Amino acid sequence: MERKKNILILIIIILFSVRATAQNNKIIYNAYVNNEMLKWKKLIDGIEQINQKPNTLKLELLNYQYGYIGWCIAENRDSEARNYLSLAKNNLEALEDQNYKLADLYAYKSAFIGYEVALSPYKAPFIGMRSIGYAETSIELDKNNYLGYLQLGNARYYMPSALGGSKTEAINHYKKALQKMENNPGNLDKNWNYLNLLATLVNAYIETENFSNAEYYSNKALNIAPDFDWVKNELHPKILKELEK
Repeated sequence: MERKKNILILIIIILFSVRATAQNNKIIYNAYVNNEMLKWKKLIDGIEQINQKPNTLKLELLNYQYGYIGWCIAENRDSEARNYLSLAKNNLEALEDQNYKLADLYAYKSAFIGYEVALSPYKAPFIGMRSIGYAETSIELDKNNYLGYLQLGNARYYMPSALGGSKTEAINHYKKALQKMENNPGNLDKNWNYLNLLATLVNAYIETENFSNAEYYSNKALNIAPDFDWVKNELHPKILKELEK
């Protein structure tokens, strides 16, 4: 009887966790599409305060923190970025202690090195290459992990050419990340990471002045989310202006 009771409790916990994750993903997705980052911040702050978080929720939070830190850096909110980077590192270390989803964790390690360099550029010669190493380890652990390819692309994109940086090579990694992600269609619906990857490609093609490819991925993003603020109101108009020249 006691065993049946424990199984029932476990089922209830699992169902509640799945429902909560779906709701969290919806909030984050809508916040990303509409550039409502206060809602994003409110959600991650709430999750952070939960005691005894299961590993699934810790990894979910890590992904949201990763996104929020990137936005803070882009908006020159360096103090806030450092605060959330510290929190994210703590969550990553807790998951690493349990050997949970190591391929994902190494991808986030790669991203966090990039964030550290963005916040303190003088660190680039000392820790920059570690970003590539962590991304490569992520891919070695799981060759289908899009996040590892994304971070490998980011490392090459932002690294000075004298140290091995290449926007062309970065784009190839971004496209490989997109391929890996689209191989799992069930993970694409209402997923801010998918839109972010498409926007990353759009921006990279704009920076390399390949406006036809930029338009292709811009249209792809807008077909999924017509109100996607970053693409609709910033990237897409820039592309059209260039194509009209």
